[in-house]
Amino acid sequence: MRTAVVYLTAMCCCVIVAPMGCSEISPQARDLPVLEKREDFRWPEGKRAAISLTFDDARRSQITNGVPLLDEYGVKATFYVSLGNLEERLDAWKAAAAGGHEIGNHTLTHPCSGNFSFIGDDRALEDYTLERMRAELVESNATVERLLGVTAVSFAYPCGQKYVGRGRNIESYVPLVAEHFLSGRGWMDEWANDPAFCDMAQLMAMELDGKDFEQVKEVIDRRLADGGWLVLAGHEINNDGRQTTRMATLRALCEYAQDPANGLWLDTVEAVTRHIHEQRGGAAG
Repeated sequence: MRTAVVYLTAMCCCVIVAPMGCSEISPQARDLPVLEKREDFRWPEGKRAAISLTFDDARRSQITNGVPLLDEYGVKATFYVSLGNLEERLDAWKAAAAGGHEIGNHTLTHPCSGNFSFIGDDRALEDYTLERMRAELVESNATVERLLGVTAVSFAYPCGQKYVGRGRNIESYVPLVAEHFLSGRGWMDEWANDPAFCDMAQLMAMELDGKDFEQVKEVIDRRLADGGWLVLAGHEINNDGRQTTRMATLRALCEYAQDPANGLWLDTVEAVTRHIHEQRGGAAG
């Protein structure tokens, strides 16, 4: 039997969102206890497991290929947007948000370890501070709200990395994410999320890129057996290529998940997060 614990009570943060004035950055995760008995958790409508489709960086193929395919099935996904790419196809992203797809926060500049060759010195997490990261999270949410008229309540850690600084001065920025968002999603994890236990600020996500449907179905079947929440993460959406979720896989996944006989709930990260809060007695604002 698990011992019930209570997560960090988050504080409110007021930001300037031109021209909307001062508002809370987003609803935050507050006092979310762990369920002592896994069997006390229930998915809606008798479903046996949940899946969320997520895609990072606001890449062009997500709009040109992914959103039309998802809309064909009435499936809603979560898109963690990078602001430079977002602004290139702003009208299309506005339409996606208006159509029910969730827009999540992926920071302003996509900072990662400076060991990656694509990260310049100005975006290396080793040179960040918590104060700088906090400012970036606030500014990126304000920009999403200004451009799209929505408040991002879900966050994805760029490169799945959750720290700032070096060596003995390294610090986790997970508490900042817990303060400002309902959830924080990782990257390239090896398992799914136990909805009765998981830390919403450190959701595990498995890679969708480069997989055929049979590979994905093996993971789904395990979640059906244990009642878990599978968060799948991808980047490009096309027939093939580097960091690419295959359209054939995505189509087959939508069809499989929507068959009532399979007992799956396919919805956005926000929708599943709010249900977990309700089941675990948290107050999702």
